[in-house]
Amino acid sequence: MSAEFISVSFPNASNDLDPIPDAPVDPRYLERYARALDDYGFNYTLIPYSSSSFDPFTIGATVLAHTKNIKIIVALRPNTVYPTVAAKSLATLDQLSGGRVVVHFIAGGSDDEQAREGDFLNKEQRYERQEEYIRILRLAWSSTEPFDFNGEYYQFKQFRSAVRPTNGTIPISVGGSSDAAYRIGGSLGDIFGLWGEPLAETKQQIERIYAEAAKAGRTDRPRIWVTFRPIVAETDELAWEKAHRVLDRLKDNREKGLHRVAPTAPRPANVGSQRLLDIAARGDVHDRALWYPTVTATNASGATTALVGSPRTIADSILDYIDLGADLISIRGYDNFNDAVDYGRYILPLVREGIREREEAKKKAAA
Repeated sequence: MSAEFISVSFPNASNDLDPIPDAPVDPRYLERYARALDDYGFNYTLIPYSSSSFDPFTIGATVLAHTKNIKIIVALRPNTVYPTVAAKSLATLDQLSGGRVVVHFIAGGSDDEQAREGDFLNKEQRYERQEEYIRILRLAWSSTEPFDFNGEYYQFKQFRSAVRPTNGTIPISVGGSSDAAYRIGGSLGDIFGLWGEPLAETKQQIERIYAEAAKAGRTDRPRIWVTFRPIVAETDELAWEKAHRVLDRLKDNREKGLHRVAPTAPRPANVGSQRLLDIAARGDVHDRALWYPTVTATNASGATTALVGSPRTIADSILDYIDLGADLISIRGYDNFNDAVDYGRYILPLVREGIREREEAKKKAAA
């Protein structure tokens, strides 16, 4: 049993509670944030992507330049970079960092968001294109001879890359909750990313991913990545008080038009967000401390489920998911820098202690 932790890197101090519209890159903030993640024992940091956001390759390179251990997860939409170019860009970053690069694919959950950058394929076509893209990357990183590719979405002849990843390949992450996402992630992904759902629903999704891996003839399985937005305080009572303050701010910011989702936004088109909203309709709190009002307050715009409680309560909740089969845990807060420091100080050590205790118990039981 093992687990690694993921955060998200931010280029400035803007956050969900205090948004700064169109804030520029703050190099000092980014450097300080990245070094804090490194110092407090995070293993990965996601470099996110949207049509209006900063270039993830450049932000990722900056994070790598100011850290020693943490790996970056570059979010990539296939419509934005030709796959042969991406293969070289990712491998270049990987060589510069000594093998600290992962790529996370976003097929695209919103037709409107995709159209902003000239992508007019439907959802099924976007997943088909993503499958071709992943296969091209793998070929580019492994082929010693020039190769042709004649797919539905990409065609080229005699491509060869002289830029190879440090360890021979770069881990590929896929996320989603649709049939196509399970199929492609299960068959081709090294990592599969899920948003924070209750334990029963998460178990069902993990089983579906594993089934797709087996159907594809794999002898291994994708690692499971689950994402939460913890709201932590010294005691459970104080944490719930804090959670309701956070919720009030989220609602207020959305009403003022400061949230990226408008107050009158329709129900999202992507399956993952629909699942979150359907679960939210069943109740506010699930399992130990999984809280869903943050989902409805933001119209499930991305990873929005919270864990609420003391460090012990949140650590125990995370351990429940690790027991279920998750071994990559993404935790990001609402006050980005301070929450990351609190997680590193108070939550990561407790989770790692819980894993050690489980390992010791297994050894004793086997003796």
